[in-house]
Amino acid sequence: MKKALGTCAFYLLVATIVFVSVFPFYYAIISSLKPSSQLFNVDYFPELWHWGNYVSVFREQRFGANILNSLLVSLSVVVVSLLLSVTASYALGRIRFRGRNTILVTILAVSMFPQVVVLSGMFELIRLLGLYNNMLGLTLSYLIFTLPFTVWVLTTFIRGLPKELEEAAIMDGAGPWTIITRVLMPLMWPVLVTTGLLAFVAAWNEFLFALTFTLTNEQRTVPVAIALITGGSAHELPWGNIMAASVIVTIPIVLLVLFFQRRIVSGLTAGAVKG
Repeated sequence: MKKALGTCAFYLLVATIVFVSVFPFYYAIISSLKPSSQLFNVDYFPELWHWGNYVSVFREQRFGANILNSLLVSLSVVVVSLLLSVTASYALGRIRFRGRNTILVTILAVSMFPQVVVLSGMFELIRLLGLYNNMLGLTLSYLIFTLPFTVWVLTTFIRGLPKELEEAAIMDGAGPWTIITRVLMPLMWPVLVTTGLLAFVAAWNEFLFALTFTLTNEQRTVPVAIALITGGSAHELPWGNIMAASVIVTIPIVLLVLFFQRRIVSGLTAGAVKG
């Protein structure tokens, strides 16, 4: 009896978590399929599917260009973050030198600062480098919150790998770069996919830096573009367009997570048990 009650309570908790997590996205979808006249009617399934909001998003603004901007910035952040973090994590995880743990703790501490704390300093740096209103400036600024995470996770993973693999490679005359690319990286694919996907999501959803460091709509990313969808007044905001745009930018993330879900689980549990 107790086991049955425990099982029921567990599934009830899971169902509640799934409902709380999924229902806002579901309601955004059905709201995006309503005409403006019916948008504030409470319906949990639309009688008529109205696709005009999706057409309006692309017709009334350069939303396609904003999506492309977000895609280019997010992919560049992932590539640079993984390239730098793989090499840095190998040094921090395998090479013994004074201050190694201090550097690792400092890298982790950087990620604890909220974005608004470093916003003014980063703005001055971006302006000094001539990267204001430039997607390269967004890529540089996003590395502040993606690099610490990726370096920490990959360093922890590399420390859990057996050293005999490197010793055998060194005996065969392999250098550090060969060890990283030929020996370690084939074993690191699950954790690379996990950290890369999380870095992509963080860059895709980032708003504060994108709002501060871009000026024209041609350089804006989707979070800023959605925030700037306006009407004549607060009561005349095109909520249907906003919901449609939100659905459009959320679907790629959902598809990526579903496609890489096995890799993500493997990456999150990698190094947890040493064999």
